[in-house]
Amino acid sequence: MKQYIDKSFSYSDYLALIDSLLGEGNTTGPNQSEAMVNFTRLNRQRMQRLDKTIELSESVKSAARNVSRKMIWLIITEAWCGDAAQNIPPIEKIANLSERIETRYVLRDQNPGLMEQFLTNGARSIPKLIALDAGTLEVLGSWGARPDAAQKLFSDLKEQGAEKPAIMEQLQRWYNADRTLSLQNEFKRLLAEWGNPSQASVSSAA
Repeated sequence: MKQYIDKSFSYSDYLALIDSLLGEGNTTGPNQSEAMVNFTRLNRQRMQRLDKTIELSESVKSAARNVSRKMIWLIITEAWCGDAAQNIPPIEKIANLSERIETRYVLRDQNPGLMEQFLTNGARSIPKLIALDAGTLEVLGSWGARPDAAQKLFSDLKEQGAEKPAIMEQLQRWYNADRTLSLQNEFKRLLAEWGNPSQASVSSAA
């Protein structure tokens, strides 16, 4: 994991990279089509809005502040990814509540070896968060690419044969209605599971 952390970005550097690429009419990854650049531009606007408007629940704030283990959250992403734009801002906001959590970002298409280790139902879905013990770099767990309810919606629509644009539209509506609450509830549990060694031991013994 160290090799990936060594070349990872902070959140501010990740945003600066996106802004720099958009300034040149580009995005991350090998596909530099106009559609992908437009997705990136829209995603950047969504991230800016979410960064300003997300309200975290008192329960997830408490869970983050009670973390006792120092962790690195290594997040695999790409600028054009709509799910990344929706999920990264609340993840970052949760992490910022604890001095024991550091977020780092890597690009999927530059790190295929890492991505292949953390597939979602066999797919290279992003964003994917890998929780690591900051001292040992032991993998504590992973999350992604979307909250469980959104993943079920995605899987159901795909099974029904829906086209990609229709799936993306339905997912966007789901995110707008959910307002990050599902993600917050999932991370409330994960913070306790990953962030407290004694809790992890109890879970393993159960």
